[in-house]
Amino acid sequence: MALSIRNLSKTYSNGVQALKDVSLEIPKGMFGLLGPNGAGKSSLMRTLATLQEADSGEAWLDDLDVLREKDKLRQVLGYLPQEFGLYPKVSAQMLLEHIASLKGVASRGERRELVEALLHKVNLYPHRKKELGTYSGGMKQRFGIAQALIGNPRLIIVDEPTAGLDPTERNRFHNLLSEIGENTVVILSTHIVDDVTHLCNSMAIISQGQVLEQGRPADIIEGMQGRVWKKTMDKAELVDHLARHQVISSSLYGGRTVLHIYSATDPQEGFEPVEAGLEDVYFHTINQHTHSLPAEVLEAAGKEADTPTLKA
Repeated sequence: MALSIRNLSKTYSNGVQALKDVSLEIPKGMFGLLGPNGAGKSSLMRTLATLQEADSGEAWLDDLDVLREKDKLRQVLGYLPQEFGLYPKVSAQMLLEHIASLKGVASRGERRELVEALLHKVNLYPHRKKELGTYSGGMKQRFGIAQALIGNPRLIIVDEPTAGLDPTERNRFHNLLSEIGENTVVILSTHIVDDVTHLCNSMAIISQGQVLEQGRPADIIEGMQGRVWKKTMDKAELVDHLARHQVISSSLYGGRTVLHIYSATDPQEGFEPVEAGLEDVYFHTINQHTHSLPAEVLEAAGKEADTPTLKA
């Protein structure tokens, strides 16, 4: 089972080109689509979920034409958008049974059995009769996954699923997604690097509507080993380094600035080698594409960012 996306493009009526000749090969399992806000991730997700038309290109889920056989795709699709509405006065059990009915589960007994199994799966069974308006953010996200799983989907799309969750809920959500991804194509669209690091066997980095990098996270990270260097300094020293080095990122630790830079050779000046991580790869890839420094680096240096953004 696999999803193949070929030369997909989309331009909105306001002239913004949200997708630019996107091609991806997505195998069974968890696939991370990583990019900054406004990169085009949501535009790609909405196109694959048949919520909007592409201008050109194609997408195939095995032998199913995703863009032209929309009704067939919807029968095997589970979708959890970044924001979704719930009926606040309706219980989780009642709404899930209604959704199951809409998805073609005609037998009342079969619906009840399916919904109870899903509620157990997402750890909401003890709260099944509570009104959805009383649910926490994490509980609502788990409900969203439950509704996406109705009908045994072959393709599941989740868009920014852990944004706003506390660490406990986020960890619980990670475990649930990992279990689901064992037998299904699951696309995880996010700007949170750790989510991809912990969950995904394959991934792509997207920015300004273009795919910049794709492959296995471990392989992508390996290609950057030996080229990441760090130095801890006072904020006043930061500006002096911006003009001389390819800056990857900066962070504060103990009131001082920790700067990561990219260099194929030893940059000297007190820098020391550090093991590359997916965050280094991500920031370096984005910075190279936009020809700009990370916003947090500019902010720390007292400068203003001048990086174009793209509405997803």
